[in-house]
Amino acid sequence: MITNQNQSFVPENSQGFNLKKTLALYTKKWFWFVLSAALCFSIAFIYLRYEIPAYQSIANIMLISEKDQSSPGAVFNDISMFSQNADAQVEDEILVLKSRGVIESVVKKLHLNLQYFVEGTVLTTELYNNAPIAINFIASDSIINATNFNFHIDITSDVGFDYRINKDDNPKHFTFGETIPTAFGGMIITPKTESKKNLSGTNLNIQMTSVNYMTESLRNNIFVYQSGKSSKVLTISLVDPLPNKAIDIINTLIMEYDSYSSKVKNIRAKNTAEFIDSRVELIASDLVNVDDSIVRFKTGNKITDVSSEAGQFLSSSAQNEQSLDELRTQMRILDYMNESLNSSAGFEPIPANLGIGDPAISALAARYSELLSNRERLLRSAGEKNLVVVELDQSLNSIRQSLRQNINNATKSLNIRMGSLETQSDRINSKIFSVPGQERRLRSIERKQGIKESLYLYLLQKREEAAITLTATSPNLKIVDTAYTFGAPVSPNSRMIYIGALFIGLFLPFSIIYVGDLLDTKIHNKEDLDQIIKDMPVLGELPRLKGKELNSLVARNDRSLLSESFRIIRTNFDFVRRGRHVQAYDNVIFITSTINGEGKSFFSINMALTLANTDKRVLLIGADIRNPQTYLGLANQKKKQISKTGLTEYLTDNSIAVDEAIETYTISDNKIDVLLSGKVPPNPAELLMSERMKPLFDHVSNKYDYVIVDTAPSMLVTDTLLISQYAGHTVYVTRADYTEKSLLNFAKDLHDKNKLNGMMLVVNDVNQANFGYGARYGYYGAKKKSFFNPFSKS
Repeated sequence: MITNQNQSFVPENSQGFNLKKTLALYTKKWFWFVLSAALCFSIAFIYLRYEIPAYQSIANIMLISEKDQSSPGAVFNDISMFSQNADAQVEDEILVLKSRGVIESVVKKLHLNLQYFVEGTVLTTELYNNAPIAINFIASDSIINATNFNFHIDITSDVGFDYRINKDDNPKHFTFGETIPTAFGGMIITPKTESKKNLSGTNLNIQMTSVNYMTESLRNNIFVYQSGKSSKVLTISLVDPLPNKAIDIINTLIMEYDSYSSKVKNIRAKNTAEFIDSRVELIASDLVNVDDSIVRFKTGNKITDVSSEAGQFLSSSAQNEQSLDELRTQMRILDYMNESLNSSAGFEPIPANLGIGDPAISALAARYSELLSNRERLLRSAGEKNLVVVELDQSLNSIRQSLRQNINNATKSLNIRMGSLETQSDRINSKIFSVPGQERRLRSIERKQGIKESLYLYLLQKREEAAITLTATSPNLKIVDTAYTFGAPVSPNSRMIYIGALFIGLFLPFSIIYVGDLLDTKIHNKEDLDQIIKDMPVLGELPRLKGKELNSLVARNDRSLLSESFRIIRTNFDFVRRGRHVQAYDNVIFITSTINGEGKSFFSINMALTLANTDKRVLLIGADIRNPQTYLGLANQKKKQISKTGLTEYLTDNSIAVDEAIETYTISDNKIDVLLSGKVPPNPAELLMSERMKPLFDHVSNKYDYVIVDTAPSMLVTDTLLISQYAGHTVYVTRADYTEKSLLNFAKDLHDKNKLNGMMLVVNDVNQANFGYGARYGYYGAKKKSFFNPFSKS
């Protein structure tokens, strides 16, 4: 809507994020999105058309664990330090499979460092196993394997060919079988028998690559991974334009890996056998020394079996103790009998039948007891003087004397026997006491013997197992699937490439527009002014003119977009003007801008013509005397009709009246009066401060309905500010895609400090895609054509 000077046209959605406006920023430039997407699709199509497809070949192998008893490493599997984690073993084998040694063997075996290419018009195709020629090198393989060389061959006939190192070099003619000199030595090219016919016209490019480079390249292209978690099945994958080549590489890689593993196993088994042999000899020598130690120990101690002899010693010791106890008992009996014989004054009974074991003493004791019994019987009937009793007493004394003598003799005999038994017992006890020490020493020696013997037998067994592995090495892998190729190529992926092309095609213009919008510091339409300057009315927008329209002026009864835009501005100006109630110079309108080139002169001329369309008397004054542009609107006038007198002449020459400097012109069927700028003076600022300025504006404001004054840019010079008191209203012209947003601060400052009266804004040169309100739909003039029906009628 249109407001007074204290208000501005602020849309409801001017604050915050405006989704519709943001989307419009991109949708209005749909053509660039379509063009970019079409271009990217074309590039993708050309790429897919000429890109050589690549195929994936894979093979599956299963590793045979080292814990398998048939494998060489199983010799020491029962020793913990030689055991391995299964996952770690698989990872180690993957590293071995991709090792430089194994890959290099594949490169040398398949001669991958020598490649043949057929040169076509667009594509160059590699020949694998079907090259029409064979190359023999005179230099050693070590030199050839380290050489990087590239040359071209054009076969001209069945017997000769042209040779070039670089494609643009002059060719040298050679015959098949002739030695070709090179920097690394000579080489001889011969045709293969099966392809000898129809070789003429074939162009070949032969590339020699060092084995090291080809090995590293192949290592980077081959992928080996476990088929599943903790699985011993490995998948080998290779992508190459030639499926047969990839299959041969994978199959050869499997064979070389198996050969390498078998070689490593044989070396390991051989080293194991040699180690075991050396240990067997050393342990056998130690075992002999231990056996000799046992012999020396038993011989020195005069024993055969320590345990059995210790039992015999214990038995003998027990028998001696028993014999000593018996002899001691007999000694006590004899002592008792001797005491009995010595203690009695008369004839007393003595013990008999004590089991002394001496028959003489036993017989005398029995006789003594018998006679003593007879004596006692006689004493009961006769006295002690009886001859028989006397005779018995003599016999008893004689027997007692014999008993004492026999007891003494028996005592001496027992003492001798006891001494002998005690001596024997001491000897046996000393041997018994020495048995534990002997047994400990013997067990220590026997323990060493047992350890050496068990280790000796263990190594003998492992030596036999290692010897078996040398003659029958078990395989390190089992081929689950030999190399095979999928039917469809894996690259290029046309679907993903087209999707990527679409994404890039849309992203490029989007990013350019987005970055451009971020870096944009210029205004583009009325909405930008509304957001920056909120307390100043915006009268309208003027469309961008192209081509022949650049010099267009508003004509009478004109229905063009330019004319309608000026009519809208005229209507809005009248509305603002009625709301301001200006007393002096209400019909005087100053046209100015911030800097040069924003279109104030263009606006001044067309605004004057638009007002003249209403049959009003309009005067256009060219007050920009530093850089006059008003005369551009009179380009269709004849030079003699253009007045030589202008504002400069009026101000400098007091004899010239106002009406003498004003001329009437017919422009686009509209009659308007024009006061041209005149000649450029040396002192424009001082001239505009002339006392004749006020009478000029007093006169024209009373004579004309509207006075349009084209002034100088306000920020560059002070000319406009010097005469601003004569303006009833000021139209401040900005230009889309030209005026910096930061420069609008100058316009705000002028308005806030009332340096220019009644300031109003106009946006010039607005792209029709950014045009506001109904004009953008082409209600007047040519209607906007539908995107889906570009040929629809207006």
